[in-house]
Parts: sequence; C-alpha cells; structure tokens
Amino acid sequence: MAAIQITNVKKRYQSLQALDGVSLTIEEGEFFGLLGPNGAGKTTLISIIAGLNRPDSGNVTIHGHDVVSDYRAARRNLGVVPQELVFDPFFTVRETLRIQSGYYGLKNNDKWIDEVMENLDLTNKADTNMRALSGGMKRRVLVAQALVHKPPVIVLDEPTAGVDVELRQTLWRFISRLNREGHTVVLTTHYLEEAQEQCNRIAMLKLGQVVALDSTSALIKRIAGSQLLVNLSSGSLPAALQPLVLHADGSKFALRVNEYADVEPILGALRHAGAVIEDMQLQQADLEDVFLQIMDSKVSASGFNVFADEYSAGGVK
Repeated sequence: MAAIQITNVKKRYQSLQALDGVSLTIEEGEFFGLLGPNGAGKTTLISIIAGLNRPDSGNVTIHGHDVVSDYRAARRNLGVVPQELVFDPFFTVRETLRIQSGYYGLKNNDKWIDEVMENLDLTNKADTNMRALSGGMKRRVLVAQALVHKPPVIVLDEPTAGVDVELRQTLWRFISRLNREGHTVVLTTHYLEEAQEQCNRIAMLKLGQVVALDSTSALIKRIAGSQLLVNLSSGSLPAALQPLVLHADGSKFALRVNEYADVEPILGALRHAGAVIEDMQLQQADLEDVFLQIMDSKVSASGFNVFADEYSAGGVK
C-alpha cells in the first residue's frame, strides 16, 4: 500500500488552475521531494493532502485512507510541518506538545515528547512560554508538534526557511533517523542542495502539472548531464564535437557529457584533430541545473512528461 496516493487531482481558484490533473504515488519509506517555483501548486497540493483544502476532482489517500471521506484515519497517519509560524502564545513548549498529543487521543505521551524535544534541542526550553521563543525555536516546536503522535507519513513544507545552520543540521539528523526507521518523508524546499542530499525521488511541478518525476540521481544524469570544460591552447574544435557544445567563448568550450565513458572519445577526437588542451575540467551537474532546465520557459512541460508517465507508479528509489 502506498504511503500517499494522489490521483488526477484538480483545483481551481476562480481563473487560476492551481492543480491540473496531478497524479503521484509516494511509496512507504520514501524520502520524497516536491519541488517547483512559486505558484507551481505545491502549497495547494499539501493543503489537500493535509485535509485543509478539498480538490475539485480526483482524490488523495494516506495509507489507504481518503483525506475527505476518511479524514480522521488519514490525519492520524500524517504529520505536517507548515511554512508559517503558527503557535499558541499562552502555553509552554511542553504544554503545547501535550495538548497536541491530546488532539490524537494520546495519554501519558511524555516519554516520546521528551525524546522529540531532546532530538530537536528543545529540552532546555521545555518550560518556556511559546511567545518568548526565537523564530528558530518556534520552528523546532512546529516540527515537534508534527511528530508528537508518531505519524508514519511526515510532510515538511519549507522546514528550514530562514533558520540557522544548527537547526538545519539538527532537523536533518532527526528526520533522516525517522526515515531509516520506516517513516515516509515528503519535503518541499527552495534549497535544492537539501533536496539533492536528502531525497531519493523527486517530482517537479510547473503550472499545476507534474513535469518531471524520477529518482534524484536519474534526473541529474538523464536531463542535465555533465559538462566537460575544455580550454584549447592551439587548434580548433573538430566538427564531430560541435553538436556537444553547450556554450563557447573563444578557445573555451563547454561540452555535454552524460557519463564518464563519454570523456575518452572527446579527448580522442581532439587529439586526432591536432588540438592541444591547455586546461580541462569535468563539471558535474546538480539538481539546480535540472530544475532550471525544466523550468526554463523555452522548455515545454510536455517534453518531460515521459518521466512522469514512466515513473508515476513508484519509480526508481
């Protein structure tokens, strides 16, 4: 059974089609990234997953429980860390987490609350009123609230936006541990290096549609490729290599390569043409290259739908 099953979800706000037939299967135990520019539909999709909004059509299930018709069970299986710093100013950190536990009918949950606070470096703030906390500490409490009922599925919506390096490291250590223990994690973030490091598989949204869906490594390899930067001290680039040129500046060329095995034929062609290499560097592509390439207005979304179609049933982990 999938952790999250999203089937042909559509949502319109007056003239804006926020989601236009989104279908995704997020398998149990995945660390899944949901990326896209502002306005792509990520927040709307997360709101629907969390039961805060209803789709115009289509459906979403959490561990088989429909988020609309079986919302109680769906929400028991889900923990969401929102973007906004929402908190009750009248309670301490521990009281806040105890109250959150009560929403799920959990009694005597202090042992897990203590463990969550320890892993998020909140123990020394346990008896501090929420309104006295810094922004970073409040965000830690939001994470703790999402985890207080030990949900099998965790959604992190921009969890490290505007926080310090220490919190990022603390958060990822704890979340990675939970993922290793079997929890499914869904992450939205504008820090693409975080997504590349943490996520096994990634979906990219653009204008309310899934335009890329694959394992992180496959996306980087199959879409962006790598670049071989070559600076020639003499000679010229042979005609056979011209189709590989990404950009050129005098005697400096950036050539697309998809794997390390492509480098030797390029060097062989340069030697055969009598070109002398002054400097050479293999520049590995990263997720930012992929993201920019897909979101480039010159690239049509349909050109990448093959990835979404091919991997919508679970894909490569």
